[in-house]
Amino acid sequence: MQVKWKGKDLFDLVCRTLGLRETWFFGLQYDIKDTVAWLKMDKKLQVLDQELPKEEPITLHFLAKFYPENAEEELVQDITQHLFFLQVKKKILDEEIHCPPEASVLLASYAVHAKYGDYDPGVHKPGFLSREELLPKRVINLYQMTAEMWEERITACYAEHRGRTRDEAEMEYLKIAQDLDMYGVNYFFIRNKKGTDLLLGVDALGLHIYEPENKLTPKCSFPWNEIRNISYSDKEFAIKPLDKKTNVFKFNSSRLSVSKLILQLCIGNHDLFMRRRRVDSLEVQQMKAQAREERARKQVERQRLEREKHLREEAERARDELERRLIHLQDEAHMANEALLRSEQTADLLAEKAQIAEEEAKLLAQKAAEAESEMQRIKVTAIRGQEERRLMEQKMLEAEMLALKMAEESERRAKEAQQLKQDLQEARESERRAKHKLLEITSKAVYPPPAMPADTMPADLSFSRENLSFDFKDTDMKRLSMEIEKEKVEYLEKSKHLQEQLNELKTEIESLKLKERETPLDILHSQNAEQGTSKHSNFKKLTLQSTKSRVAFFEEL
Repeated sequence: MQVKWKGKDLFDLVCRTLGLRETWFFGLQYDIKDTVAWLKMDKKLQVLDQELPKEEPITLHFLAKFYPENAEEELVQDITQHLFFLQVKKKILDEEIHCPPEASVLLASYAVHAKYGDYDPGVHKPGFLSREELLPKRVINLYQMTAEMWEERITACYAEHRGRTRDEAEMEYLKIAQDLDMYGVNYFFIRNKKGTDLLLGVDALGLHIYEPENKLTPKCSFPWNEIRNISYSDKEFAIKPLDKKTNVFKFNSSRLSVSKLILQLCIGNHDLFMRRRRVDSLEVQQMKAQAREERARKQVERQRLEREKHLREEAERARDELERRLIHLQDEAHMANEALLRSEQTADLLAEKAQIAEEEAKLLAQKAAEAESEMQRIKVTAIRGQEERRLMEQKMLEAEMLALKMAEESERRAKEAQQLKQDLQEARESERRAKHKLLEITSKAVYPPPAMPADTMPADLSFSRENLSFDFKDTDMKRLSMEIEKEKVEYLEKSKHLQEQLNELKTEIESLKLKERETPLDILHSQNAEQGTSKHSNFKKLTLQSTKSRVAFFEEL
């Protein structure tokens, strides 16, 4: 850096390094005496000329000094948009800009998309946002929700942004953020001529007067097109309205350095306000044309990438399918090999068993043959034995018959002899009287066969068994088939209107809010929402009154 350099030389160096052409929004900021100041472009880089702090080193911050009214229409370069996105995001997270919880979740989802691209459930798994700072601490403390619950809601919104580029996600972020009440407003403590403590807000639309405890809703506003001149003397500011019938109104700042800062912001915002309402300069027209060409080129490139991505995804799916089929075939081949191996082992085992069985069969056949021959021998022996036994039995029977006959004959002869003896005695004794009777034998002894004892047959035992019959009844269980109608609760298509998205998010988390942790600004925002008051509607309402009446109202605050 050269000694003779002015503030503009250093600023231009930074802009060239960044490739930034929309330089009118930015400046170099530094801290001094509990306040901030901006590097003067026309002054040399010296302590006295710039009123720089004497302590070294001096830290300069390249920041947006002025904000656009409509980011989508005014921001041309992608780098300009990205710088605004980073600065606004930091201010929201640092709570320099009040952001309601539902808007914080939606903004966080766009910030995630800007960093990670399209949501991919295979890549962006639960916990991937655990180290990201996405929500103001005030919002996190306001609800009974864990980090996982916040991540779940942010991810649900993030998944809906599929197909957007990083630049588009950042622009959507800025389009939501620019509707926040404190977006782009620089606040300063002032006093009116009555000595009432008030806040002065300077932004792209004009000057706004707030009560110190309410930075959301201004009490009165003065658009830049109603202001003819702004000047200050030490701490006293004088605002000269365009309406000649309206008196100059004044207020006091806290100190001279603050007065200088207010004037710088007023001049810059007023210039940009008037510039927006004129035809674009040739430089801006060229930039917009280049930006349109660049966007068209990026659109074509994105479409080409989308086609390539689609083809790659199809190829990957086909590859995955082939790999799956290959693995399946490999598994089947492995199973077939195992089955073949088992079959071979089984075949070997069966062959071995067959050989053993064959040997056993031969042995059994041999034993069977031996048994058969032995059986034949036994049969022959049995037959011979039977024949001999039969002959012996016959002989024995004959012998028994002969013995029986001989016994009978012997008995008969013995009896006859006994009878003869008796008869001889009787004859001798009665020889005289019975000679004529000797020839007559009148009686013969009859020997009846011995009576065989009657076989007593045992009484027939009759067993009566009762047949037990088990009659099993088949109970027909009728299955009641109730057709459950699957009511698919489909979410309404994503509405283009931002307020509907915010209302949905608010409804989801409202039941978990801890009312006792609400800050004054949270309460004020809720009251404004209930009344249907927004930043732009309130501004229009305030500016409907005449400038004169608003000046009078300001002076009476």
